[in-house]
Amino acid sequence: MNRRAFVTGLGAVLAAPLATGAQQAGRVPRVGWLSGGFVAQTGSLQAFTDGLREGGFVVGQNVILDVLFPERGTPAEYADLAVRLIARSPSVILAANPHSLEAITKATTSIPIVGVDLESDPVAKGWAVSLARPGRNLTGFFLDVPEMSGKQLQMLQEIRPAITRVAVLGDPRINELQFHATEIVAGRIGVTLHALSITEGKQIPGLVAEAARQKAGALVALTSPVVNINMKSLAEAALIHRLPTVSGFVPGFAEAGGLLAYGPDFPDLFRRAAGHVLEILRGSRPGDLPVQRPTKFPLVINMKTAKALGLTIPPSLLLRADQVIE
Repeated sequence: MNRRAFVTGLGAVLAAPLATGAQQAGRVPRVGWLSGGFVAQTGSLQAFTDGLREGGFVVGQNVILDVLFPERGTPAEYADLAVRLIARSPSVILAANPHSLEAITKATTSIPIVGVDLESDPVAKGWAVSLARPGRNLTGFFLDVPEMSGKQLQMLQEIRPAITRVAVLGDPRINELQFHATEIVAGRIGVTLHALSITEGKQIPGLVAEAARQKAGALVALTSPVVNINMKSLAEAALIHRLPTVSGFVPGFAEAGGLLAYGPDFPDLFRRAAGHVLEILRGSRPGDLPVQRPTKFPLVINMKTAKALGLTIPPSLLLRADQVIE
């Protein structure tokens, strides 16, 4: 499917039925949404609208959901979309990755923002005074100390106990914390890391080929918008070069053909984010709503990919899996 057509079509579905309601005395609240287009394709947008519905706000009836996705995902494009979204005077904005949060927080200090982000520390970024009482116009869901990446590395070692070298694919602009966490675990278990820096999806085939040339026994793909948008390309390249690969995008990466997906439950995060939006629509200030953490970390294993790679998944790992793709 053409991505531009998908995004345009989605926007029409969400916005078109609202024209009449929005004109009725201007009382219909408007919720803005800015994120990478991949989010709509992983069930997160649906989970968010389901969460709104559970709180009595039905898109197309008594709430407007104004969805904007970047076409290329560049910082300049996010900045432009943030300005466009704010010009529509939303009651609250859902910003769902570090690039959208950077753009939205620079564009407004007054409109409430609910963030969903696995890569950023909101206090270190200056978006919040503290996690318990953010104090400004932002709250949301942020990944804690990124030990997730270390656990991913340990899972790969369970599958390949003799592994000594692992490639780590990440965006240097946002993945420093996750890489450091992976590095700590690697030193503890005697694995050497080979860092692969990515800023554009078109780099994936070449970087995975480089990992194979460097004799990496597996690959860890850190969470970033560029990886998420290009999960299928990454899974295909990893299979070509026979590299067992794990990513934090669950279940999307495994569904795209990747071996392992282990990380936060995205639909659960966005359903919970809808709860924050509901509280704000009912009068709460974002600065009074504590920043929260993901609580569910599913593991999905693609057995088709395991067989194609000639791997045997240990029973102990299979027992921990929340989903196995046969």
